[in-house]
Amino acid sequence: MITSLLSGLGATAPVGLNSTLPLLILALADRFTGLVTLDQPYNLISSAWGIIILLLILPIELIADKIARVDHANDLLHTIIRPPAGALMMMAVTSQDDHISPVIGLILGLLVGGTVHWLKTTNRPAVTIATNGVGNPIVSMAEDVAVIGCTVVALLFPYGAIVMLPLCGWFVYWTYMKLRSGQVRLGGLMGPSKTA
Repeated sequence: MITSLLSGLGATAPVGLNSTLPLLILALADRFTGLVTLDQPYNLISSAWGIIILLLILPIELIADKIARVDHANDLLHTIIRPPAGALMMMAVTSQDDHISPVIGLILGLLVGGTVHWLKTTNRPAVTIATNGVGNPIVSMAEDVAVIGCTVVALLFPYGAIVMLPLCGWFVYWTYMKLRSGQVRLGGLMGPSKTA
């Protein structure tokens, strides 16, 4: 039970940053490894059509997230997508454990995915303003690294999520703070530095 919860939480938090990439990693892990086995109906994610759909959606989300102002519109749109995607992720991962109710998975997934999405949506505009939009792709790539790292570790080494989840959270937070504070100059492309 603890293993499933750790795996679920570690894989669900990244859904708040990117709704498609963690689900694709889950689908590929189920289809091509023996480490994840999704029960019905969650195995639809790892069906051929499920993987194709995720692969078609992924570039749209990845590209939109790296363009200033477009990323904010993308985040607003994902307010209705990321929390349910978090619920789907949590329910799918914990479906492997008969001791965890799907209702608990649903609630935890909505809360975790929704909270991370809210933190992203409320912090990213400050990066855009502080860097004249130049920092957006940098923050987005930092988020992508965190999403991949957290999801892979959570699915393959559930106890690793205890370390990886806070580490990824700190890394994304540190990136936000550095860029919005003006401490990173980005070759003079940012606005004037802020002085105390």
